Amino acid sequence: MPSDVQRRVPGRGSDGRRFVGPSDLHLHSDHSDGTEPPAKVMAAAHRHGLRTVALTDHDTTAGWAEAAEAATSLGMTFIPGMELSARHEWRSVHVLAYLFDPDDAVLRALTDRIRDSRLSRARSMADRISRDYDLHWDDIVAQTATGATVGRPHIADALVAKGFVRDRGEAFAGILHPASDYYIALYAPDPVTAVAAVTAAGGVAVVAHPAGRAGLLPARLTDQMLAAGLAGYELGHRENQEPALSRLRTLVERRDLLITGSSDYHGLGKPNLPGENTTADDMVARLIALGSGSAPVYP
Repeated sequence: MPSDVQRRVPGRGSDGRRFVGPSDLHLHSDHSDGTEPPAKVMAAAHRHGLRTVALTDHDTTAGWAEAAEAATSLGMTFIPGMELSARHEWRSVHVLAYLFDPDDAVLRALTDRIRDSRLSRARSMADRISRDYDLHWDDIVAQTATGATVGRPHIADALVAKGFVRDRGEAFAGILHPASDYYIALYAPDPVTAVAAVTAAGGVAVVAHPAGRAGLLPARLTDQMLAAGLAGYELGHRENQEPALSRLRTLVERRDLLITGSSDYHGLGKPNLPGENTTADDMVARLIALGSGSAPVYP
């Protein structure tokens, strides 16, 4: 997070009394795979009645300053966040990180390595795709905001722009699917390392959409993540499914973990709308109290 955001923050995030719900803690801008700049994401959140928001772009804090300024100008509380990429065997695991120190050396090295891998993977995938489709690297870069790391969503947008697929969904279901010959895996740390890095940086780690189609993580891995400092689960998300969701509710209640609910808004990149799931006020207050690496920005 740029230091000018931190200078505006009164305190270190222990005072949760001034935030106001409803709260959506999972929103993306064009600094990762959203389609709108941070200020427009905040405006969309405000239009949908939200009053506390977090920007959680993939593996970057580049949008924090713009988002904080836009959110507070609209009377909303801004919670600094990020969605950290992790991987367990074949499966992607996304760790939402809140209120961490963006200058922490270990976490910064981790995100730098992920972004570098994302870029090299995108170039290699583009080379493979170009053998069969009239798609070039410049076409993909044209779909990417300045400063954003090129990734699969931008390749998908280029495929749409060239008329090879109808939308991102079709691109991810076919050309960009992990089973496709064009696909190349992204480097990502294991989930325990990811959670430990967030926690060591003073942050609060929450597993995003943890009960999706892939099912729950193995119990042993879950125990290791909890031991590393995992604080909670995003149980309110459109991708979560039963019966895995019920099993997680039992775990969360037994361990007194945080429960969040969010939209995972990506602008035009997904049908998700700001505020379609929200986080309860008491959970936001607990999250703010736990974070010590950075702090909310209040209006």
